Amino acid sequence: MVRPHTFLAWIACLLLVACSSGPVRRISEPAARIQQLSVGADGVWSVDLRIQNYSSIAMRFDTLRLELASGDTTAGTLEAAPQVSIAGESADVITLQLNPTAQAKLLLADALADARSLPYALRGELVASPADRGRARDYRVEHTGVLSPVPGLPGVLR
Repeated sequence: MVRPHTFLAWIACLLLVACSSGPVRRISEPAARIQQLSVGADGVWSVDLRIQNYSSIAMRFDTLRLELASGDTTAGTLEAAPQVSIAGESADVITLQLNPTAQAKLLLADALADARSLPYALRGELVASPADRGRARDYRVEHTGVLSPVPGLPGVLR
């Protein structure tokens, strides 16, 4: 038979141990991908870039530099200083303008004319730090994906 004061002591110890552990601060590599690409009348591309924070804490994204390519064709470099904080395990979208290379313009125009998908690759880095404190760190980004024309929206791919 367990004595009442021994039982209460065990319960108190268990509560103390349960309260001693705080939330886990896990910092993971972020990711970036194109959510939408729109071709303007002037030929400039509007790129909606989705930045994914896989960390358990909020991260501040200071700068990014990502090369956009499709196959062997380089479209250009997406550069920005978004200075945006993204909550833990969340994402946000920023819009960037890109004046693509002539080859990339032709490649995209051909894909849109034929209503076919266009593979793409993003390679570069994001600079981020914990939103509450901490040093900024460079994170390598390499993502491949496919953009498809959006029916009813000419010049838009998702």
